[in-house]
Amino acid sequence: MTEPTGSRYDSTRQAWEDIWARADVAVELDALREKRTADQLGVFPRYLSREGMILEAGVGLGATMIWLREQGFHVIGLDYAVNALRAARAYDPTLDLQAGDVHALPYRSGSLHGYLSFGVLEHFEHGMGPALREANRVLVPGGTLVLTIPYPNVVHRLVGWKRRLLGQSRLTDEQFYESTYTQRDLIREVKAAGFIPVLVKPTSHAFTLWGMGGPFRAPGYYRASPLADRLASVLRVVAPWAFNFSTMVIARKVREANERGG
Repeated sequence: MTEPTGSRYDSTRQAWEDIWARADVAVELDALREKRTADQLGVFPRYLSREGMILEAGVGLGATMIWLREQGFHVIGLDYAVNALRAARAYDPTLDLQAGDVHALPYRSGSLHGYLSFGVLEHFEHGMGPALREANRVLVPGGTLVLTIPYPNVVHRLVGWKRRLLGQSRLTDEQFYESTYTQRDLIREVKAAGFIPVLVKPTSHAFTLWGMGGPFRAPGYYRASPLADRLASVLRVVAPWAFNFSTMVIARKVREANERGG
């Protein structure tokens, strides 16, 4: 598949170039080890192959890729934001990184055992379907998809309600596009692209609280306060789908045609 084009697509791409130009790999790695990421990092690696190659599509500064390599996984990274790749290579020249687009992956069909996408596919106005179908193409039968996408939680809905009252669009601003997906919509998209979900999990409750500001933020880069961490541990039990910031889906590529209808 060819890369999408259009003013919204181009402005989103430039927005990420600007974001990564101001970021720092070491700081990203430090944030990755925050408690709010434990409900993701402690789960998805067990579904990944330690023998085959895993792609992180939309790798950014490579923090997750670096962490996974430390755990013994074979990971390559791709991003269309060249600034991010330059920063990642400057931090670790041994990283296997490539500039490219998630809609037109430069890999052979059936050549990868894993595909990781953390907070990427929600940023395309045309939806996640085209990128998911491209992910399916490059994975081996039974290969693993790990996907995180923002969820329309209580806070997000309140913000949306406020924006509607003020007559504002659903876009976060004039240059940057972001969608949320309900659990049902996300599962439907994943299945339509030829995957079978094996785990659907609400995650990142502390980050939802961080977004509310005030006592939920600690000094530093996206650091949640101890109060946010404690409250998040309660919300994960009593209201898992009300305050999760994102949904993590782990799925397998369909092995046989008849599995799609199973």
